[in-house]
Amino acid sequence: MALPLNQLPKEIVREVRSRKWLALLLFAVVSFSVLAAGFVWPYKYQSEVVIFVDDRNIIQPLMEGRAVATEVSEKVSAARELLGTRSVLEGIATDTEIFGDSAANLPPEQLEERINGLKYSLSVAQRGDNYFSIGYSSSSALKTFRVAQKLGQAFIEENARRKREESRSAYDFIDKQVKSYEQQIGQVEERLKQFLSENVDGTESDANARLSNLQSRLELAQLEKEELETRAQSFERELSGVSRTLRQGRTVDAYQERINSMEEQLDSLRLRYHDTYPDIVILREQLEELRKQRARALEDQELSGGGGGNESVPNPVYQEVRSKLVTTSTDLETVETRISSIQRLIAEQKKRMERIQENKAQYSELTRDMEVNKEIYNDLLQRREKARVSMHLDIEGQGLSYKITEAAQYPTSPTGPKFSMFALAGLLLGAVAPFGAIAGLLQVDPRIRSREQLEDVLDIPVLEHLPEVRTPFEKRRDRKVTVAVIVMAVLVAAAYVAVALASVFGVI
Repeated sequence: MALPLNQLPKEIVREVRSRKWLALLLFAVVSFSVLAAGFVWPYKYQSEVVIFVDDRNIIQPLMEGRAVATEVSEKVSAARELLGTRSVLEGIATDTEIFGDSAANLPPEQLEERINGLKYSLSVAQRGDNYFSIGYSSSSALKTFRVAQKLGQAFIEENARRKREESRSAYDFIDKQVKSYEQQIGQVEERLKQFLSENVDGTESDANARLSNLQSRLELAQLEKEELETRAQSFERELSGVSRTLRQGRTVDAYQERINSMEEQLDSLRLRYHDTYPDIVILREQLEELRKQRARALEDQELSGGGGGNESVPNPVYQEVRSKLVTTSTDLETVETRISSIQRLIAEQKKRMERIQENKAQYSELTRDMEVNKEIYNDLLQRREKARVSMHLDIEGQGLSYKITEAAQYPTSPTGPKFSMFALAGLLLGAVAPFGAIAGLLQVDPRIRSREQLEDVLDIPVLEHLPEVRTPFEKRRDRKVTVAVIVMAVLVAAAYVAVALASVFGVI
């Protein structure tokens, strides 16, 4: 039955006074137990290395846009992951300077246990924007110092190695892609060259221009044909109204006039046409015939001694009109021949256009592949040069780098609770333990100890409370026991303090 809180201190004091020896025993047991725990407590020594992340050196503004420095977004997590790799931990676990000569020949089970211990004991903490610490804790101060020192060195070396490998891998990858695109561009150029050699029809714009030119020439030729047809019809109508011959006297002078007129026509035609031109051939034949007639007329006139009669002679107007008609007919035939040739060329050009349209898709695909590949190739060339410069930056230790600003220090005192804390806590807990134990016991004790418990719980009115009465003998005996307990408590406390001081000063 729970005791009311206002009665609890009084009952605790009464119970402690009634159980003095038990309280003394509990004080001694708790105090020396805490002191013993201080002796066997696994004290940890802590040592750490402070790393500075140098990402603002003079190289960065100089090489901005030309090189890419390796960056670490999460420095602490990246450092923890790097130090947690097996290669780093195994190198430290087998270090003979830290763990002795036997570390190089550890069995696999012990090696795994040591690696797990190193992984559990190391820590990485943020120390500002560009600083973080790598710490290690263990029960040995010397081991802690050496491992912390080795962890800092291993981190710097492993990070530098990884940066070099990363830059080298990036450069090799981009260089491989550049060579691959060089081969692709060469193959596309070869296919394009073969395509152009097999398809000599030219481009669509050239074919359109050629077709447009031929159609323009065809239209002009057709117009010229119509003009010539109209001119020929006009000459035919004019020719139908002119007589072929004229009646005139057969004198030598008449023949000479006709010869002179035809020679003028012949000279005029020779200025425009060759001697094989039909009108020229006809005029030459007529001139030859007129010369023969003039010669016969001249012989007859000499024989007869006088002039001859009238005769029929070719009409010069008729001859001239007929000559023009023949010329126009010849020009018309020439124009018709030219129209036929142009129409044939137009048909061939249309077939050429069809072939160009068929090859247009393939040509577009080849040129598109060429342009895309060249664009990517030029971009990769720039990236390769940036990767080359970045690789040299990492090899020479420029760009993002890590520097040890505070080396590992030898730990002179353990971290966490020290032995002096255990000693003070032992005395305090030993003194409080009896009172705490009795307080807990009173809360679970079912006996009724006060008047208020009867009135509140059982609802029974209490008329009177009789106090405890002790005889003088009991009072003297209780006083002697109290003195003995106090003396023993002082002796126990003195022994406790002596043991604690001896441990602190290194006596035990």
